[in-house]
Amino acid sequence: MTEVLLFHHAQGLTPGVRAFAEEIRAFGHIVHTPDLFEGRTFASIEEGLAYIGGVGFDEMRERGVRLADALPAGIVYAGFSFGVLPAQKLAQTRPGARGALLFYSCLPISGEWALGPWPDGVPVQIHGMDRDPVFVGEGDIDAAREIVEKADDAELFLYPGDQHYFADSSLPSYDADATALLTIRVRAFLDRV
Repeated sequence: MTEVLLFHHAQGLTPGVRAFAEEIRAFGHIVHTPDLFEGRTFASIEEGLAYIGGVGFDEMRERGVRLADALPAGIVYAGFSFGVLPAQKLAQTRPGARGALLFYSCLPISGEWALGPWPDGVPVQIHGMDRDPVFVGEGDIDAAREIVEKADDAELFLYPGDQHYFADSSLPSYDADATALLTIRVRAFLDRV
């Protein structure tokens, strides 16, 4: 059994994010799904990003980081898109991380905005679509490839398609086939860490 702290995307803690967490729980894992938006959900990514921008990206990321203080150190940090911000920061900076699952986004580990090198002994899986205008078009895929190149236990999985939130069953961007494969890979990852 693995304990996971899973952060939602910019549209909030949607029914699809909750359903994904329930599926992971059904495999025997503990999954925490904090609501960084205090009950708010948004009809579009743009509306969610506007809300985050109003609060401040750094403040929203740090909300997630602070939530980890109430949990044991030896857990897996996971995030969907915006949720990658706190998840990746925790995986890279909180001692004892068991792993990271990064969906649709990835932050650089070198350069001006980087959190620093990927920590030794912290496995990571990164998942995105091969024509996602955000993951591919905004350079997250380059950050993911750098992690895979430099980390000792890192995997990048690309799925055919151009959707960003493809594993959220409550949104039009949902891709059932890609999500089924993603879920198999996540289960194998959680079973081994």
